[in-house]
Amino acid sequence: GTQLSEVDPGVSRAPGSVADIAARVMPAVVSIEVRLGNNGATGSGVVIEGADGYIVTNNHVVSGADGVEGAEIRAIFEDGSGSAARIVGRDPASDLAVLKVEKPGLVTAALGRSGSIVVGDPVVAIGSPLGLAGTVTSGIVSALDRPVRLSGEGSDTNAVISAVQTDAPINPGNSGGALVDASGAVIGINTAIASLGGGGQGGSIGLGFAIPIDTVRDIAEQLIANGEAVHATLGVNARTVTDGNRNGALVLNVEPGSGADQAGLQERDTIIAVDDEPVASSEELVVAVDARTPGDQVTLEVIRGGRSIEVQATLGQA
Repeated sequence: GTQLSEVDPGVSRAPGSVADIAARVMPAVVSIEVRLGNNGATGSGVVIEGADGYIVTNNHVVSGADGVEGAEIRAIFEDGSGSAARIVGRDPASDLAVLKVEKPGLVTAALGRSGSIVVGDPVVAIGSPLGLAGTVTSGIVSALDRPVRLSGEGSDTNAVISAVQTDAPINPGNSGGALVDASGAVIGINTAIASLGGGGQGGSIGLGFAIPIDTVRDIAEQLIANGEAVHATLGVNARTVTDGNRNGALVLNVEPGSGADQAGLQERDTIIAVDDEPVASSEELVVAVDARTPGDQVTLEVIRGGRSIEVQATLGQA
């Protein structure tokens, strides 16, 4: 006959709490299902324009379905409803893609600014890791401007991003989902995880990477307007080197007719700075160039034959 007493504890979910952020942002985060015959894959996406039905996600989530007969892409919303989605444009160089659905009244995510975040800021990741829709994890911004090379993983993605690094647990399926700050604004699109197994298919080890929202906004606007995005290019292939004192990007070859060629760059040159910004790796060189626009002139500090010289180069269009 024992009866447990009932209590009615006060529950406080203050503005800016993880629960508050999740409640406001989750309606704007979708699951992306890709079907190719009997095969399928899942990812995440963020509604960036609810009135017109535009959703941003990762290129590697949807690239396998582009132009494939019988392939199907569906966006699954918080209420469980689904809608067919078509690819508006893809950009393998940034690993971003924009989808469009014909569904009125979608909740639009608030987009923040990359410059508003600092290391240590609390963040929330929302997406569909391992196919588990509506999953919320939290952490902090671990680092900013982290050059990360994204491998294709079966897609045509070939990108180096200047990533927002976070320790919020991110797993396969989070790709394309939202990284959100304490105000509820999306500050990045989750796109990659570090893996001890090498290949990026392991679980979270506290090292996740997101594409900064300023990049997402710029690329998405180009894809919606033109179906493709424009990137600056120097016209070199390079690899990371060090001489024990200084790191840089060793030029392996120069594309004929490129800005690098016209500037007189040579094989075996080592680029160590772009406009006085140090370049310590080939990834940092790609990020520095991609941050500029075609037609921009840059000053390159180059080590040639053991001495430092400066070279002026005009960037081309990729």
